[in-house]
Amino acid sequence: MTDHPRIPLAGVIGSPVAHSRSPLLHAYWLRRYRLKGHYIPMDIAQADLRDALQMLPKLGFVGANVTIPHKESVLALADIVTDRAALIGAANTLIFRKDGKIFADNTDGSGFIANLRQEAPHWIPARGPAAVFGAGGAARAIVAALIEVGVPEIRISNRTRSRAEALRADFGAKLVVMDWTQVPAMLDGAATIVNTTSLGMSGKHDLILPLDLLDPAALVTDLVYTPLHTGFLQQAEEAGCTVVDGLGMLLHQAAPGFERWFGVRPEVDADTRAAVLLAE
Repeated sequence: MTDHPRIPLAGVIGSPVAHSRSPLLHAYWLRRYRLKGHYIPMDIAQADLRDALQMLPKLGFVGANVTIPHKESVLALADIVTDRAALIGAANTLIFRKDGKIFADNTDGSGFIANLRQEAPHWIPARGPAAVFGAGGAARAIVAALIEVGVPEIRISNRTRSRAEALRADFGAKLVVMDWTQVPAMLDGAATIVNTTSLGMSGKHDLILPLDLLDPAALVTDLVYTPLHTGFLQQAEEAGCTVVDGLGMLLHQAAPGFERWFGVRPEVDADTRAAVLLAE
């Protein structure tokens, strides 16, 4: 009888998860690099998360991406948590190690920065303050990343102010909490503007902001990528700003996990974007 190595399996864990484009992305990379492996969506209820994480390695899984609502919960179930995942309070990438331990990381922030550097290579983080809308899990990853690359001040606003105050308590004095009604003051002199909320997503209300004080030299980005060019980005583009859509963040945050699971660092390029967009 011939021994065959196990084909590595990976996937995305969430609930719901059918909307995720991660399976399309990873399937494209597996084909592109002619690698053996499979990546599948797994709709796992919160009550079943612990049991699922214990069983997946036994089934041949080498890791998984994690999406809503499990990003925070997996931290308590992991054996090893990176400093950045602990700081953010959430993980989006799991590695099931050969010694049986679960390794948890968060690549959302690094994916966000990589997307900006690729799509707006002249962006200088230290040029001025950043204005961040939203204070959820995505905002935590973005704030940590902006601090790391040298943004001097981060103005943050959330409809529920207490959530923005919680971020300031965790990340320190570089954060300035402002009321949602203070949008003009937030944008005045801001060099980087980020929407981390779901406003503007297909099926949601638009993010409508007064952009009168927006500097045309500012970089504006939206984490929403359905639609690819949100109303917020259209507004900013009409004001003369450089705009970056959110799809690249999805692609770049996925690359480190793919490399750890399947052994090849995938390239994020125009062909990769096209492969994901063609599925629309």
